[in-house]
Amino acid sequence: MRNLIPSWVRVPVLFFIIFGLVEYFVNSGKQPAFIEYPMVLLFLILILFVIIAIEAIVSSLGNILYQSLDEEGKARFDAKVDKTPKFITWIQNTYKKSLGQKPLQKEHEIILDHSYDGIRELDNDLPPWWTYAFIASIIFAVIYLVRFEVFDGYTQYDELDTEYAEAKIALEEYKKTAKDLVDFNTVELLTSASDLSNGKTIFETNCVACHMADGGGGIGPNLTDENWILGGGISHVFKTVSEGGRNGKGMIAWKQSLKPSEIAQVASYVLQFQGTTPAKPKDAEGDIWVETIE
Repeated sequence: MRNLIPSWVRVPVLFFIIFGLVEYFVNSGKQPAFIEYPMVLLFLILILFVIIAIEAIVSSLGNILYQSLDEEGKARFDAKVDKTPKFITWIQNTYKKSLGQKPLQKEHEIILDHSYDGIRELDNDLPPWWTYAFIASIIFAVIYLVRFEVFDGYTQYDELDTEYAEAKIALEEYKKTAKDLVDFNTVELLTSASDLSNGKTIFETNCVACHMADGGGGIGPNLTDENWILGGGISHVFKTVSEGGRNGKGMIAWKQSLKPSEIAQVASYVLQFQGTTPAKPKDAEGDIWVETIE
């Protein structure tokens, strides 16, 4: 089986199998294990050297055993080697062609005349894979130059603007399904029937004891007049409900028991009391608040 699969296939396949097992069993978070843990990298390098050493030793032993055979034994071995499957033979031949090397028997055809201390040089051509890659890079460079320099193709700034626009749209879509991301800086007045209905339920469950069902006020201030202790408008009301009233007195902070989306709903419902006439209105507290447009 070793003769059917060349060493240049066996070594990387075996190494990447071990590499995959290491990545699977070593929990390194988002980064690869060999980056997160330097010792893992050293281990993989050691494993690679061990695999190469084993291949070299086995190959040397195989050559020694082959040379120890008699002519009949060598012939039988060569006959088995010649039975390599066509697919494996095609891979081996393709690999050799990609190197563009002359076989050992024909190296005398490309040997150069000069020598250095008895060492002579071969005039090998560049490997075909390198030549084709070089030609492909030139073609790509020409196309790139014409596309982006001559015809003013899109730039990285254009790509950035496009990504910003797409991110803004995605963020708006996300906010529609992630209402609990809202705070007093980003909250908007809710007007849909479902939001106001939920706000009414929250108000009647938690707020009527202090503000009365019609918002006229009791322990808490009147919600129907124009006066506000901590400011009116959806942003201030949201913050007051979330963080609570004045220190030492006033309403508790409801952020511990209500979600941001629920606070937005009840704050929007509270603002529905503005301008209504309660049964027993409490005297105005705080200052008249007028919303300003910035």
